[in-house]
Parts: sequence; structure tokens; C-alpha cells
Amino acid sequence: MTKAFVVGHPIKHSRSPLIHGHWLKEHGISGAYERIDVSPDDFPLFLKNFSDQGFIGGNVTIPHKEAAFRGVDRRTKRAQRLKAVNTLWIEDGLLWGDNTDVLGFMAHLDQSLGKNWADVVDTALVVGAGGAGRAIVAGLQERGLGHVLVANRSLSKAEELVADLDDDGPSVLQALGWDRIDAALSQADLIVNTTSLGLAGQPPLDLDLGKTTDKTVVADVVYVPLKTPLLAAAEARGLRVVDGLGMLLHQAAPGFARWFGVTPEVTPALRDLIVADIETSA
Repeated sequence: MTKAFVVGHPIKHSRSPLIHGHWLKEHGISGAYERIDVSPDDFPLFLKNFSDQGFIGGNVTIPHKEAAFRGVDRRTKRAQRLKAVNTLWIEDGLLWGDNTDVLGFMAHLDQSLGKNWADVVDTALVVGAGGAGRAIVAGLQERGLGHVLVANRSLSKAEELVADLDDDGPSVLQALGWDRIDAALSQADLIVNTTSLGLAGQPPLDLDLGKTTDKTVVADVVYVPLKTPLLAAAEARGLRVVDGLGMLLHQAAPGFARWFGVTPEVTPALRDLIVADIETSA
């Protein structure tokens, strides 16, 4: 039996076993996908020894993505660029790491807005410069946007992200302090919240969406609740919204394909399964 895992601390909230369990059943695969809670102190040893427990690979979530990046033998170019790993596998005796968050967010935008969405989006405002923000900025760069504005409470962290991801050619990235978000709203065709603001139990991300254009799209990486206060405000303003659940679903597919040999689809049935679990747990 092929076994994979998701490792984090804490981990009981993870919906990844539901996602992969659905795909295993759908494709009739005799496999398993397990939650494993590992503290930061114990993570290096877990990374070294998980194959001895019969696991072929797995996903890495908070707070271990940067430690996984440091601990693998080989990294994809995407993981190298982002300095974070969320997907692990053994290949030719070596531990490999990838970052599928970029693929997950871009696939979700494609599914939500249509594959030509980048043709009408010139400027994006990304709020937050953490791991999710880094992945989303990289994805927006790959789609050829003209401008990507990165706003963070700590301006130095936004500047660090821009310095890490900026290419040698003409810069499309710009770091902003928190006090410049309001002025940037009128420029943004796409706004993405990559912070934990709006997460259940956290204060909302309070943006003055009255300053946006009528065609601005608002996205959130938070998926509990599914409709964050930011998305509710955007809907009330008549704007198109993209919730955070799709990124979770789509980022899981490449790992499943690598471990179990089948490329799964993100279907309405899978989404309904996870939505029902979120609502039951609320």
C-alpha cells in the first residue's frame, strides 16, 4: 500500500486527508494519506526517517515549509525560488522538494475567472509577504502582469520578497508599506489577501473597497470561513470574488499524481465535500 502524509504542528485542522481520501476512493487506489503532528524540534529527524515508516512522500504545512526547504536533498526550480517546500517525495534514493502553492493559486484563478483572465488584469495588489504571498507573487509574475504591488505591515519584509523574486529585466514588483494600501486600491485590477486576517478568530482585513474600480476582482487565501469579511464586503460592492478553498484543492493535485500515479481533478463533488466539513466544524 502506498502511503503519504501531511505534516504540521498543529495538524488536526487539515483537510488534506479528506481531499486525498476522496481521490483514492474515486480512482480505486489502495493507498493511505495520514495526518502527522510533528513539533519544529522533531521535524529534522522526521524528514530524515519518514521513508522508514513506509511513506513515499507527503505534504508539509505550517510551520515546517522553510525547514523542509533546508532539509531536502534536491529542490525544483520553483521551490528554490520561493525558499519553501510543501511537497516531498523520494526519487533515486534522494529526498526531493517542490512548492505547489503557485500551481494551486493559478489553477484556481483559471477555474474561477477563465484561462484568459491575465489579459484583462494589469495590476495586482498582494496583501502580505509571507509564504503564501511569496507563492502568489511568483505566480502572477509568471502570467506576465504589468505591475504587482506587495503590501505588508513590515515594509522590510515586502522589500525582501521583491528583492528575492525580482528578475534581471524591467521590474514589475513594488513593495508598499501598510499605509499605502488605500492609495493602491484604485490601481488594482486584482486584490489578493494572503494574510491570516479574516481567518476564524482573527480580525478582518479592513480595506476601503469603495476606492476600487467596478471591475476589480478580490481574492482571499483564507478558507475558514469560506466567505471572509473581505469577500463579503467585495460582494456587497458588486465585485467578483475568489475564495481560498480552490487554492487548497488545486495545490494538492500534483502531489497526489506523483505519489499515486494518477492525476486527479478538482470537481464540484470534491469541493462540496470540503465545504460540508468546514460548515460542520464551524
